[in-house]
Amino acid sequence: MAEVKLLNITKIYEGKNRAVNDVSFEIGDKEFVVLVGPSGCGKSTTLRMIAGLEEISEGELFIDGKLVNNIPPAQRDIAMVFQNYALYPHMTVFENMAFGLKLRKYSKAEIKERVDDAAKILSIKDLLDRKPKQLSGGQRQRVAVGRAIVRKPKVFLFDEPLSNLDAKLRVQMRTEISKLHHQLGATMIYVTHDQTEAMTMGDRIVVMKDGYVQQIDTPMNLYNNPTNKFVASFIGTPAMNFIEGNINDGYEFRSLKGGLRILPGENQKAKLSAVAGKNIFLGIRPENISLIATGFSQKLSVPVELIEPMGSDANIYFNIDGTQFVCKTGSTKLPRAAEQIDVYLDCGKLHFFDKENEKII
Repeated sequence: MAEVKLLNITKIYEGKNRAVNDVSFEIGDKEFVVLVGPSGCGKSTTLRMIAGLEEISEGELFIDGKLVNNIPPAQRDIAMVFQNYALYPHMTVFENMAFGLKLRKYSKAEIKERVDDAAKILSIKDLLDRKPKQLSGGQRQRVAVGRAIVRKPKVFLFDEPLSNLDAKLRVQMRTEISKLHHQLGATMIYVTHDQTEAMTMGDRIVVMKDGYVQQIDTPMNLYNNPTNKFVASFIGTPAMNFIEGNINDGYEFRSLKGGLRILPGENQKAKLSAVAGKNIFLGIRPENISLIATGFSQKLSVPVELIEPMGSDANIYFNIDGTQFVCKTGSTKLPRAAEQIDVYLDCGKLHFFDKENEKII
């Protein structure tokens, strides 16, 4: 396998449209890195530049220590799995998986061994004689992954491979791809807009927005220590709650309309002293709002707007100063819509963001 290094990579299309801006990061040997962000953020364009399917406008790309900017895709020793599977409809599963090896003049014995090994890993040995139209979406995706495995490339690239599958299959396939990563010991780069996929699959996550990298970190560090308001809102389900307000001389946060007054934890007071009097955003995750008092918490009395039962837990929506909040609770005794309830905000789990640049305070 191999390391991948992006150094100040930029993609500029005609009309000076900058799809990717000055992106730099390294992917270690055998590491699983996920590029995540909303549609149009530049993640797929970045992946396609790594693959050689898009020309790099500025910057340098290294694979296994070798500069590959001007090396064609076929010579980069990478394999890509696409969103739409890209299978040949007139070929059997075996022929689809073997096609790239035939082009590279491998012997029939070597081709059969590699295809059989990959089919065994993916549990599709009984499908080798079928055509793509005879397969389910999950089976087609396994074939597409198998076609990549037989190549034994230095780097695997996945471009939103699960977005065409239903919810249950997506969960199953992301588990299988994660197991495949450990089994192959492969370097993998995976693009998705689904932050749940990113959190559950990646060793590290690259969060992108508007062509820029916002933060690169492990899943739990992104969750616990977001670098800005966008990352905080994008990582986590349901999304983090935000409300605008300011800090007074006593370090108390007060929302603009005064409906929320909350005293942060002692560990946060020093950094908040620098923004006293300035408008800022307070953020708190839905799972850090409870229906019962725990430790250092702030009590609020609010009317319930909506309840979403999720089985093992539930989302309860309410309003503070015209801003919608959601509480994620595991309580089995749920309130009713319009009922007045007490909620408790964990003051030790508050996040504060500068209003002007939206960076963490």
